[in-house]
Amino acid sequence: MLRMSLDAKAPVKLGLFSRGGLNRVIVNTLDHDFHGKTAKMTPFGIYLPQHGELYFYFTTSKVTSDFIVDCVSDCWLRVCERFPAVTTLVINQDNGPETHSRRTQFMNRIVDFVDRFDLTVKLAYYPPYHSKYNPIERVWGFLEQHWNGSILDSVETVLGFASSLSFKGVKPVVEHVSKIYKTGVKLTQKEMRLLEQRFERLEGLEKWFVLIKPLTAMVAT
Repeated sequence: MLRMSLDAKAPVKLGLFSRGGLNRVIVNTLDHDFHGKTAKMTPFGIYLPQHGELYFYFTTSKVTSDFIVDCVSDCWLRVCERFPAVTTLVINQDNGPETHSRRTQFMNRIVDFVDRFDLTVKLAYYPPYHSKYNPIERVWGFLEQHWNGSILDSVETVLGFASSLSFKGVKPVVEHVSKIYKTGVKLTQKEMRLLEQRFERLEGLEKWFVLIKPLTAMVAT
């Protein structure tokens, strides 16, 4: 069993904006966005608490269900050869709008992931006001301290700062996801009812704990 902790950080504006913090040289910045159309990058993180490994995915697109599952797939492909005995992924996350267990496209993509890699997935959500206990949340404070006092005026600058971060003595893997994701993708009610048959929801906590087995395991039983 391998545990993945994942979440997105608030988008970062690209430009000559003040981020607080200290710098060794005088830095002149803007105190707010005068135009309101500034480009932004959103950091998305996947942390493996058992192994102290950190993976950053930066995007200028919306953080959609498809983006999130694509990042999980990329992360698993990077580590799967090192964990041949793993048959189950435990995914910790908050109950955000793009990842909650009633989000049809997210659940659809997770089922695809389960069948593609022949893995059992356990979705374990943190309830409201408790997401601070999600291990990836501890990373964002370190990243914010790391680049505060500096100007994040380009994609390259953001990626450079993220790559130079050290969290518990380990450097993260940093990827720039250039794909633009479509928003508003969802299943029909009929399609979701069929998909729901794949889920084992914990009684009394149906929203918060969901077990999804691959088709091979379902056929075997």
